[in-house]
Amino acid sequence: MNKLIIGNFKMNTDISEFTKYLDELLPKTKTKKAKAGIALPFTHLYLASQKLVSTDISLGAQNVFYENNGAYTGEVSPTMLKSVGTNFVIVGHSERRKSFGDTNEKINKKILKCLEHNLKIVLCVGEKEVEKKTGKTLSVLRQQLDVALKNVYENELKNIIIAYEPVWAIGTGKTPTTKEIENTISEIRNMIATGFSQKAASSIKILYGGSAKLSNYLPIINLNGVDGLLVGGASLNAEEFSKMLNLK
Repeated sequence: MNKLIIGNFKMNTDISEFTKYLDELLPKTKTKKAKAGIALPFTHLYLASQKLVSTDISLGAQNVFYENNGAYTGEVSPTMLKSVGTNFVIVGHSERRKSFGDTNEKINKKILKCLEHNLKIVLCVGEKEVEKKTGKTLSVLRQQLDVALKNVYENELKNIIIAYEPVWAIGTGKTPTTKEIENTISEIRNMIATGFSQKAASSIKILYGGSAKLSNYLPIINLNGVDGLLVGGASLNAEEFSKMLNLK
């Protein structure tokens, strides 16, 4: 299975900076070894769709609302994202959960609405540091998955990617040990097998995210069961990100 590496820009770069970034990145990724995606601010999506049209880099958004239209000031719907060429959307990132009130129930509503419009989803799950220290990692992950995937049919899982991002590792420079990552992702697959089937568990893509960067990503991406990475800050450096996409 080809590895998938997705860059999450978060709230970074203006249009001018992003244009320069693409001008640097794209020539270096013409023969990349990994599949690639970039999740961008809403302001960048239309421009990016034009720039990426002749590439196989998937275009993603970082958030979505669970209605198609209406009096929801400041929100962006799945149909709007599709209309500007968006392929996927990140849902449930811990920063959205913490700062913007994205509960498991809201995440579920977003997922179901995206599936209606064939918009692929990167579903983020992960435990806080206190939950890890008190041995609650697996129960937290199970709760997040059970609620987020409620009323999702097994055949719809082909449009869902899971990203395991321990909250305590995001932007901190800390990462779990490779054994911890491998074991946790194995447990996530077991949860999918229990909720759906063993076939679903084997076929669903599971990424790791959380302080993944050029200096540590190769041992992680080559772990058993890890299908790729969700990369934060390191993806903002075109040189570094291109090397990751080329698996160097």
